[in-house]
Amino acid sequence: MFRAVGSVLKRNKESIYGIARGSTSSSHRAFTCNVTSSTTVNSASSSPLAGNSFNGLRSLLKGQKAPTFRKMSTFRKILHTILKILNINLLNGMSHVLIHSLLSDEAWAKEFEKYKQSPEYKRVNKGMNLEDFKFIYWMEYAHRMWGRGLGIMFALPFSYFLRKGYITLRLGVQLSGLFALGAGQGFIGWWMVKSGLEEPPSEYSQPRVSPYRLAAHLTSAFAIYCGLFWTALSVVMPEPPAESLAWVRGAAKVKKLALPVSFIVGITAISGAFVAGNDAGRAFNTFPKMGDTWIPDGIFEMKPLIRNFFENTATVQLDHRLLATTTLLAIGTMWWFTRKLDIHPAVKALIGSTVGMTAVQVTLGVSTLLSYVPVSLGSAHQAGALTLLTLMLLLNHTLRRPSPSLLKSLPPVVKSNFS
Repeated sequence: MFRAVGSVLKRNKESIYGIARGSTSSSHRAFTCNVTSSTTVNSASSSPLAGNSFNGLRSLLKGQKAPTFRKMSTFRKILHTILKILNINLLNGMSHVLIHSLLSDEAWAKEFEKYKQSPEYKRVNKGMNLEDFKFIYWMEYAHRMWGRGLGIMFALPFSYFLRKGYITLRLGVQLSGLFALGAGQGFIGWWMVKSGLEEPPSEYSQPRVSPYRLAAHLTSAFAIYCGLFWTALSVVMPEPPAESLAWVRGAAKVKKLALPVSFIVGITAISGAFVAGNDAGRAFNTFPKMGDTWIPDGIFEMKPLIRNFFENTATVQLDHRLLATTTLLAIGTMWWFTRKLDIHPAVKALIGSTVGMTAVQVTLGVSTLLSYVPVSLGSAHQAGALTLLTLMLLLNHTLRRPSPSLLKSLPPVVKSNFS
């Protein structure tokens, strides 16, 4: 089965081939860099009052108890799974060489004949040759096999650690819930793809997957990723960085802003799924105006009114633009109101990094729109959304309130010999 976005994949086939050839090494370098940085954080012994962002992040785990072997084994398993989810979202590491060995010539011809009966072929890809069909077939097949392989990669070590007693009851329940969500994600994916095989409501409509189901699929993927990332952080960093009661009070003030900002970031990311589901990125390819106007006509033409926010191309894109702008302003406001607070250097560094990533993400979004959504920029924009969400998760995790036992041991302010 194939998604209705097959036509988009076909038009951008060479771009995706380029990504498939080069993205694995680049993404692995990036991941290696991140993991190396995390290792540096764990081994850092610099002052928690270091003035720059790098030293602020290095001090994130200062004062933490050294994680046990069991905790680190569990953390590495979770981190490995997180990296695989990132690869699923970005479809990295695809090798088109395997396309030709996947099926025999007779089997390929049979599959192609089945595809010719679909609405997508008849209305969008009529005249597609076998090589182009193999390309979109492989994209779908690899995505599914990668997802199933991820389930195995999670279940086997999880079962082993559970049997050996390396996982506590609480952590076991959390990981079991995440595994169940992963299994449900496969069903949501099938449910989404199935909608792309149905006849469009009118002869003028192009077949495409339901934007509602696409949004559900993306939201579920983000939820699984966030759950895994938060769980991994909790294993390796059971206590938030805290050197004094003053820093704890400062973190509480930042948290009041970070929580609503995180909600805005999440809603903006989900709204991007509706942009993709309605192919809204290929309309109004101008910025800052939408065409010749700030607000296009017909944004409320659908009935009932609520449908416009999920199915009307103009409204969906306008909504995403407004949410992205709100995100930029919200994160900028958070930085402005917290810049003079007495808070941990790691918190300041995270807020600064979030501001920078937001600027990059907005730039990617505008560039993607003005370039008529090339696959390379579209993938980078999606990766940017996940990166920004990751930074907000890390910030919120760092802002947690310490345990009562740790609070009792903290001095009112940081000792002067650290300054």
